[in-house]
Amino acid sequence: MSTLPHYLRQWRENPVREILAGAVATFALIPEVIAFSVTAGVDPSVGLYSSFVISIVIALFGGRPAMISAAAGSVALVVAPLVREHGIEYLFAAGLLGGAFQVLFGFARLSSLMRYVSNSVRTGFVNALAVLIFAAQLPHIVNAGALGYGVIAAGLAIIYLAPRLITAIPAPLICVIVLTGLCAVLGIDVPRISDLGQLPEGLPIFALPQVPFDLELLNIIFLPALAIAMVGLLESLMTAGVVDDQTGTPSNKDAEARGLGLANMATSLFGGIAGCGMIGQTVSNVKYGGRGRLSTMAAGGILLILMVALKDVVGQVPVAALVAIMIMVSIDTFDWGSLRRLRGTPLLSNLVMLVTVAVTIISHNLSLGVLVGVLMSGVFFAAKVARMQQVRRDGDLYVVEGQIFFASADAFIEAFDPIDHDGPVTIDLTRAQLWDITALAAVDKVRERFARHGLAVEIIGQKTGADLLVRGV
Repeated sequence: MSTLPHYLRQWRENPVREILAGAVATFALIPEVIAFSVTAGVDPSVGLYSSFVISIVIALFGGRPAMISAAAGSVALVVAPLVREHGIEYLFAAGLLGGAFQVLFGFARLSSLMRYVSNSVRTGFVNALAVLIFAAQLPHIVNAGALGYGVIAAGLAIIYLAPRLITAIPAPLICVIVLTGLCAVLGIDVPRISDLGQLPEGLPIFALPQVPFDLELLNIIFLPALAIAMVGLLESLMTAGVVDDQTGTPSNKDAEARGLGLANMATSLFGGIAGCGMIGQTVSNVKYGGRGRLSTMAAGGILLILMVALKDVVGQVPVAALVAIMIMVSIDTFDWGSLRRLRGTPLLSNLVMLVTVAVTIISHNLSLGVLVGVLMSGVFFAAKVARMQQVRRDGDLYVVEGQIFFASADAFIEAFDPIDHDGPVTIDLTRAQLWDITALAAVDKVRERFARHGLAVEIIGQKTGADLLVRGV
């Protein structure tokens, strides 16, 4: 757990750099949040309010400094049917319950389950995210027209060339300011942010969800709330892991789970949609110097200021400028080194990574891609460990070495043939590890197999069920 001085240091370090990095993340948030709001079936202002509230709360209580959390596509996909069938107030109620689940998950230390996510799955997750971020820009690119293509190209040129001239101001921020000014002065007619949807008219207002608080409500929102909690937590913890790797610093995943839960409860009480970690915007924040909590709060605070106090100005920002930023984010997010490592990485690890990418892209569901990848990793690992078993026979003595569990139990049983014996049999399990109840049952089946042929069996070195429990199996 972080000490108070350490927590305060996460707020004080290089405030100018933190605020500027947060500003870059803000402009990276706007187009995606609006798009995700439409996906969820709610007004864009709902998603923008959410991003402000979530950023403030997660900055205060989260466990991963410099991470950007907001209304996210994965959660939008989960809640869209609920909004369509029951209305937006049930969305707020589900977000409130989902946030409570995440707080409980944090106290239950369920984040420790992330250790079972292999590096292949993490790489697949990051690469799939990069592809999806780019794919989300395609509708804007396809419909951009000649002028739009020119603005996008100019934006990319500014983003990649500006750092050679100035490093104090993040290049994406320069891109937004320069292109907005040029389009206004030259009268370049391209789509603006104001064309994407209605922007907020004022500050978010606190209110309980306007729904009947009864068992019927719980029946309606329980599963969507659980899905919000699981999907959001998984994506946030995966994003936190990416930041850990990029910054070379650890984070408190349980605190992140609790902070996300509090953020989702708060945003639901202020008329917003639940959210989670945003890897593209987080990568952008970290790339331009965000390392502490101030960058996270700045992203949300600047968003609110832009959307409310400077709404008319922000409405004039060309969508093409934001597209250029997101193209840069997708390029930076993709792990290009993973392509070079394909030759030197084991085939099964490559397969896990590629399937994680494929499932995520096809389904547009990050959690499903990670789930499939984890299951594949587990199956491949179990198969590999199952082969680490050997049964050697020396007359009437069998010596067993290796791991006996559900995946290797059948092979263990088949290694014993009563037909070849006419006297007592000894099975030495001293060098074997029996990991589960299936392994214990396999030993009993072997004993029964010999008993049917009238042969006595002596077991040496078997661990009992109590031994297994003591070892935490």
